[in-house]
Formats: sequence, C-alpha cells, structure tokens
Amino acid sequence: MRKWILTACIVIFLGALIIGVKGYMIIKGPNVQNDNNEKLLLIPSSADFDDLIDSLSKYHFLKNSQDFVFLSDWMKFDKPKPGRYRLQNGWSNLDLIRHLRSGNQEAKDLTFNNLRTIEDLCGVFGRELESDSLSFLSHFKKDSTLSQLNLNEHQLLSLFLPNTYKIFWNTSPDGLLNRMKAENDKFWNSDRLQKLKKLDLTKAEAYTLASIVQKESNSNAEKPRIAGVYLNRLRRNMLLQADPTVIYAVGDFTIRRVLNSHLETDSPYNTYKYLGLPPGPIYMPDISSIDAVLNAESHNYLYFCVKPGNVLEHAFASTLSQHNANARRYQRWLNQNRIFN
Repeated sequence: MRKWILTACIVIFLGALIIGVKGYMIIKGPNVQNDNNEKLLLIPSSADFDDLIDSLSKYHFLKNSQDFVFLSDWMKFDKPKPGRYRLQNGWSNLDLIRHLRSGNQEAKDLTFNNLRTIEDLCGVFGRELESDSLSFLSHFKKDSTLSQLNLNEHQLLSLFLPNTYKIFWNTSPDGLLNRMKAENDKFWNSDRLQKLKKLDLTKAEAYTLASIVQKESNSNAEKPRIAGVYLNRLRRNMLLQADPTVIYAVGDFTIRRVLNSHLETDSPYNTYKYLGLPPGPIYMPDISSIDAVLNAESHNYLYFCVKPGNVLEHAFASTLSQHNANARRYQRWLNQNRIFN
C-alpha cells in the first residue's frame, strides 16, 4: 500500500513539475525571435487580436504562436494598441504582452524637403505613415482646416517646414497637422516675426518669396541679395519677372531656358503677367531661403541674371540697360552651348 502511495506521490510531483516548467516556459521562457532587433511590427489602427497573430506569424516573430495565444487569453489581452513596435530578440510572451499593452511604440524619422506641391508632400506622408496620401490631402484641404490655419489652398504648403521630425507611424492626418502647426509656431519666433513685420509681409508671403529665391540660387551667400532684388521690385510695384514662376505656371520642370512663348502662359503664377507675389509657393524652400528673405540685403539692385558658364552665380544690375547687357552675354553663352529649351 505504501509503495502505491509513494508511486502516486512521485507521479503527481512529476506531473506538477512538468506543468510548472511548461507554465514557466509559456510565461517567462524566450519566445520572440528578431535577429539584431531590426524588424519592426506594424499594428494598424483597425487591427484586432487575430490580425496581430497573423502579423506575428507572417514575419516569424514567434517561435510558438500557441503559447502566446494561451497566455494572452489568460491575461485578457485581446485588443492591441496600434503603432510601430520594435520587439527584442529573446523576449518572453509576458514581455511581449506587457510591451504591446503599454503602447510604447517607436517613433520614426519623417523627413521631407525639395517638394513642389502639397500633393507631393502628402505622397511622402502616405508612404511613410499609416494613413494614405488621399486621407492627408483631403483633410488638409478641408474648408474647416484652412479656416483654422488662416490659409487658403494655394498657401497650404507654407505651413510645412522642411526638416526631420520624430513621428509615430499611426499619427492621424489631424494629429500630424497639429504637430506641423506647433513646429511652425516654434519656427516663427519673436525675432523672425519682428523681421517679418519690417518687411510688411505675412508668413505665407515670406514663404512664397523664399520659394522663388530657392529656385533662383543654390548659393546661401547669394540668397539675401536675390531676396533684396525681389523686395525692391515689390516696393516699386514692378512685375517680379521671376523665371521659376513661369516654369511652375507652364508645368514643365525640365525647362532650362525660358522662352517668349513661355512668358505668354496665362496663370496667376506667371509673374511676367501678374503683379505681386504668386498665390502661393512654387516649391518648398529651405530654412536658409526663408531666413534669406527675412535678412534680405539692402541695395539698389532691380535685376539679375545668371553669369555665363556653369558657375551658378548671378550678375546684378540697378538699371535695365545694365541688365540687358548682362542678359545678352548669358544668351550668347546659351546659344554657343546649344541650350535652346
């Protein structure tokens, strides 16, 4: 009898031990595999628990999916928080559940620059973030959004300052808009606003002028002088006659030589036909171009054109006769190098 009791106790003990070890392995044993911790898990806003399991399995994050499902059910973890998560190799199921339940996702670097239109910018957002480009564009262009920003559709790009921002992958269009508004407010500090007031420009107008300066020169040293030329023309109520605005109006960005036929394009962006600044920016300017406008040189120049050669420098003039002489030299160089369009 005693032998049977001892045997039963040993069997029970071994069974409990096996169950305990199995339970420990389910809870605390390593189950996440992510070599070099390089892969990231994306959980869409619409995802439920089944979608989470599908993603974990599809990208081979788990050694044993059933154990994870079992523990999740026991811990009543059934609704993952959306986001972009980095999972550590060797994590246990408990580590993973706690991490996903906390919503402690990893932000990503969102970089944008060198863009022409708000549509181009929303294309970047659609590729980098959860919402598609149309969702961003339609939200940004809503009347209520534009009214809130005190901008019109042509000026909308002026809200966005080129840079690299830490952004959560599942940031909504409205959330991104609020972040960009905050970054814009931070950029337009008291010093810049004071300079803006002296120029008698709005923030959107300064951004628009900076976009023209940006397309005229890649030289930060020249930008304040070019900005000064355009400000002089604005003050004298002269046509800006900025070639980059004509190219924008034509819509052919391969043009290297603006011809008389291009100047006839009827568009409010054609500053050879319409006085003042165009309705909105023709490009996303660098910060250096915006600051060049705010710190424009004070001079008497009213004209400039590219110098002959590939030096990407400009010849400046105070009179039309001086400018015409500079322009003829440049046109001869274009003809000699067979640059006709």
